[in-house]
Amino acid sequence: MQPTTGMPSDSDVDLHVPRQRWELRRAPWAVLGVISAGGVLGACARHALALAWPHPPGGYPWATFVTNVSGCLLIGVLLVLVSEVWSAHRLLRPFLGVGVLGGYTTFSTYTVEVERMVAAGAARTALLYLGGTALAALAATYLGITITRRLTGNTARRKEQR
Repeated sequence: MQPTTGMPSDSDVDLHVPRQRWELRRAPWAVLGVISAGGVLGACARHALALAWPHPPGGYPWATFVTNVSGCLLIGVLLVLVSEVWSAHRLLRPFLGVGVLGGYTTFSTYTVEVERMVAAGAARTALLYLGGTALAALAATYLGITITRRLTGNTARRKEQR
């Protein structure tokens, strides 16, 4: 909450831009609705992948690994598109970024799976999964950003802004 106004603060709203300031004045119901709808879609996709690719106790959870890494790649793509390329509708980023990709990725399951692998006696696999997922997710995000900027020709504009 913002201390002086009692209104919720939004870290991605630049208060110096009048169009973005307006985001804080609107009722949050539309945003909450699209986040919820997107979350349902993302969670259903994640669940389908987990059902299609099960793993034994102590085994490497490939479905969760692929889900989290592909979700990070897609968030990198999305961030470039909505912040540098498109003049997107105000609900697109909450729907896709927070809703769909937030529901699709599952870093909470990732931590539970690490704990279960350790409990099953597969500490080495757990450590590999713990570090491998974090590194792969960061690399995928960077790759998504870099490739999208190159494909959209946005690298030259980014350098000009500096």
